[in-house]
Formats: sequence, C-alpha cells, structure tokens
Amino acid sequence: MNLPYNDLDHMLAQTLELWEEVRGGRFFITGGTGFFGCWLLESFVWANDHLSLNAAVVVLTRNPDVFRKKAPHLASHPAVALYPGDVRNFDFPEGHFSHIIHAAAAASAQLNAENPMLMFDTIVEGTRRTLEFARHCGATKLLFTSSGAVYGKQPPDLPRIPEDYRGAPDPTDPNSAYGEGKRAAEHLCTLYHEQYGIEAKIARCFAFVGPYLPLNIHYAVGNFIRDGLNGGPIQVKGDGTPYRSYLYAADLAVWLWTILFRGPTCRPYNVGSEEAITIKALAEAVSSCFQYPIDVHISEKTTLTTPPERYIPSIKRAQEELDLTQTKSLRESLTLTIKYYLQTHRF
Repeated sequence: MNLPYNDLDHMLAQTLELWEEVRGGRFFITGGTGFFGCWLLESFVWANDHLSLNAAVVVLTRNPDVFRKKAPHLASHPAVALYPGDVRNFDFPEGHFSHIIHAAAAASAQLNAENPMLMFDTIVEGTRRTLEFARHCGATKLLFTSSGAVYGKQPPDLPRIPEDYRGAPDPTDPNSAYGEGKRAAEHLCTLYHEQYGIEAKIARCFAFVGPYLPLNIHYAVGNFIRDGLNGGPIQVKGDGTPYRSYLYAADLAVWLWTILFRGPTCRPYNVGSEEAITIKALAEAVSSCFQYPIDVHISEKTTLTTPPERYIPSIKRAQEELDLTQTKSLRESLTLTIKYYLQTHRF
C-alpha cells in the first residue's frame, strides 16, 4: 500500500525547489528497501511522476523478491530498478549516476549484541564500497545516513546533543560496534571528499516513527504500537525512565533530501526531534491513541540512584542553516502511524 497521499504531498511541497537538479538524473540507493529507504523511494517516485523529472533510481538489495512482496508498487514502478548484491562487495552497475544515498546497515540491536564484528564490517566495508562506486560512476553528491550513536552515551546533564559534542562510544565495549562503525564511516566520507572531491553529506539520525517502521525489532515505539494493535498490554521492558524523542518519517524524508541537495559537504546534521519523552510516557501516549486505552505494564521498578538515560538531539544547526523544522507533533505522528497499520493490517 502506498503511503498516505497527505504525507506524499507534504514531502513534495517541502522539497519542491530541490528537485530540478535531478531532472534526467540517475540515483543509486543502498538500504533502499528498509524503513528509511522506503520513504525515500516513495517520495522520489512521487516527485518524479508529479514533476515529470524523467529520473531513475537503482536500488541495491540482497533479496529483490522479498522487496517485491513488501512494496510491489515501488518494485514495479518504471523509474525503479532493483539490483541484487551485498553492500560490502556488490558489483558496480553500469552507467553514470548523479546521486548516491547510502542508507544500508540496519540499526539491529540483536546483530550488534550477537555479532558485533559483522555489524562493524558491514558499516565500514559497505561505506568504503559505496564511496568507491561513487568514484567509479562519476557521482558528485552522496548522502550517508549516520547515527546519533556516534556521540556515545549522552551525559545526563546535557539536555540535547549538538553536532560539536566531542563524546564517543567506548572503544573497549563490544556493544559499541554500531556507533564506532558509523564514526569510521563518517571519517571515510571525509577522506574521500578530501582525496577525490566527492560531496559527501552526513545525516546523524536519531529515532523516528511512521509507516514502514518495523514493529518487531528493538524499537520501543514500534513494539508499543504492535502491542496496542494486538489488543495489549503494552509491555515496557525496563523501568520506563529513559528519555527519547521521535520525528515523523515524512519529516525525516524531507530532512534527508534537503541535506543531500543543500547540505555543506562533510558537515554533519542531527536529524530528529527535540520533543523529549520518557519511555513510560511514550507507552502511555501510544495507549491513548487507540479507541479504547490499552493497559501498560512496566517490568521493572524505578530506581533513583542514577539520572535517567537520554538520547535527544539538538536540531539547532539544521533549523538555522537549512531551515528544517518538525511539522508533526509526537501525538500526530503516533496517530498517523497507528492509522496506517490498522488500514494495511501489517502487524
């Protein structure tokens, strides 16, 4: 099922002036079948059709058949071509590409815990391979979707993490594989810009909610929505005290396109929301979005010996330099996401 037309129209209206540069162009996207990738493909196809851009996109995927089942309307679109391969060693497709979006390497907590070396290698080797392809095909602009994990643990007395914060993951902790991999990948982007002139744009992504969000992995908001859709109870695995924030996926897509087209090279931008909420309050907010409130179960009692964890970005740089804003409140975002899953029955 397509995304809601309101979301597609919103994304086009917010990015309308950006698309002229890709008229007749050709994109290459890694990670194009995931959460980020589906939103980027949906918005690209919508802009391509409505503005008669005559552009095309090639999507790297390990399993084209799975994507055809997940999003047949995208897989069958004449402007979209699926290209089988692994991001770490894919054969380079032929021809010139004007833009590359490197969004591969899922933020999988399970993979990070069970095989951190594979997680690290996938991020770093995949980024190196994609940058090499950018050299090979003549692309000038490349967007790398990095993560707020590059900052390491957020100090409890720092309300929001700015891009110039110099914290980092603990390199002696195997669980830091994801964050350290993203840091190394950002550094590769910088090196390829310095040596080969590739305009690498960096988006440090935090947490999001919206259609296509996986409901059965480690994302708390996805798990809460799944629990509510199944009649509850909504299960909070910890004590519910950590703080998170969530940007609606339509805004995410607008921000990513804007950073690709207008962002300065190798200048990172946080992508997310400053609207902080505890995990407990998030579960309660999800519950209240259903016709009948869903019970919320919290598995651990609150301990007040340490300050609660935070994972909240500062988005001042994106606001001031790229005029980017959050247009949907958390309440609106949750309501729209739940409505989508109720209509599609994908839970």
